[in-house]
Amino acid sequence: MTVAPQLAEPVLDELRGVLGGEHVLTGKAARFNRARVPAPFPVHRWAERVPDLVVLPGSTEEVSEVVRIANAHRIPIVPRDGGTGLTDGAVPLRRGIVVDVKRMNGIVEIDEVNRTCTVGAGISMLKLNEVLAPYGLIYPDDPASYPCSLVGGRIGTSGWSLIGSRYGHSRDLVLSFDFVLPSGKVIHIGDGAGRKLSKSSSGYQLKHLFMGHQGTLGIATQATLKLFPKPEAELSPFFAFSDYDSAYRTVGELARAGVATFAGAVLFDEWKVDYLRRDDEAYIPQPADVRALVCAVAYGYEDEVTAGGRRFMRIAKENGARYLGDEVSEGDWAARHDRYATPLHGRTRAGQVVPMSWHCEDAAVNYSELPQVRLEWHEIVRRLRERFDMFDDWGMFTYTSANTGVDYLTEIDVGIWEQQLDDEAWAAWVQAKRDIAEVSLRYGGSISACHGSCREGEVDLVPQELGGGYDVMLAVKRAIDPNNIMNPGKYGLDRAYDTDDDTDGGTGP
Repeated sequence: MTVAPQLAEPVLDELRGVLGGEHVLTGKAARFNRARVPAPFPVHRWAERVPDLVVLPGSTEEVSEVVRIANAHRIPIVPRDGGTGLTDGAVPLRRGIVVDVKRMNGIVEIDEVNRTCTVGAGISMLKLNEVLAPYGLIYPDDPASYPCSLVGGRIGTSGWSLIGSRYGHSRDLVLSFDFVLPSGKVIHIGDGAGRKLSKSSSGYQLKHLFMGHQGTLGIATQATLKLFPKPEAELSPFFAFSDYDSAYRTVGELARAGVATFAGAVLFDEWKVDYLRRDDEAYIPQPADVRALVCAVAYGYEDEVTAGGRRFMRIAKENGARYLGDEVSEGDWAARHDRYATPLHGRTRAGQVVPMSWHCEDAAVNYSELPQVRLEWHEIVRRLRERFDMFDDWGMFTYTSANTGVDYLTEIDVGIWEQQLDDEAWAAWVQAKRDIAEVSLRYGGSISACHGSCREGEVDLVPQELGGGYDVMLAVKRAIDPNNIMNPGKYGLDRAYDTDDDTDGGTGP
């Protein structure tokens, strides 16, 4: 085994003393399995991202000890939860130690009176909701990766939920959490002195500072979450349109209609419809003149969902929609999580079917800017396909982010024939990502609404999006992690240490 010089045998012995030898993994398979995320990366460069070792702590105290040892020896450390993010937040760029929290998957408490639960960071939303079901409760954080993404990763990315218009997103649903700082110190982050308050005016609002930390400020180990009554009914009508403009208008009207049970709406543009037609894995039977699709979703009690559904139908039909029927509607909504893990293929410019991996760019864009952003994004991918055969345009989804319809998570999906990526094609893809991010900013949007912005390309524009706030971000990073051990290389935060007065010698928190 080749390891960083700091990871000599005495350090491994320290870690084994804390965790037990079976939870300190140095084998090639364990390390390679934690080097990857679903987003494509050139195969010939995979070895660049392999950690030196993997540890599997079982408690907050063990995480604290691991981080303390890493900080003492200046060893890079990267937290990994489900590893389902698409922007490399869980990928080690400087080798070192990957802290895999999947053993920390217990349920500490279910509080039926206050409707909260406290869980380990390593539990998935699927598993949690299986346990909550007999209580008639639900934790409604619903990403596409629902079965395999973990609570700790949702905190690390400040994730986005498919039904966030009804219940809120991760940042709204997480009440508080325990967090291990780069020194090994454990703090509790949230409103008030306890774990279960949703509003406090005491001090800075640190919860939002540490949501979306991408592992650069520490490791979340345990969280207290909001719970809701398990919906008695759900409705997911699926509408077909002969043009994009009608579908776009419908989504806006659905989001602004004020229906209390409205949980979200999804707009498929004509590129996405074309992809669904030619991809055997995702085919939805529909007439050839369909150019765009809209799925609306409502959760709640039977009588209120029925009433809201009638309004959905009226709005859609007034805009020229055709209802695709209960079987297609219910089936497609039920399959919304399956698409994340479905094996994928795409087509070269010549139409050849080849194995392709999936990458998406997930900006936040105001409703009024969606049509033009959509056209400019597709043009960027078209130019890329003109030069390289290993890319395919899989179209765009737009998802409502809030119940007022102000902004949307806007996603363009690109198939990439990963095995064919050479350095030239990869450089062109990185530039395309940068161009896509630039369009988002030019139209007043954000580079990301879901996965963060750690990947080559769009990460270059984070300082531009944050403006003076980025300088504050650098100062926070340097103050909390003076030795830059936490997920170094992400968000361009290395520049926090490019100063001449870095003399605090690692005496941070």
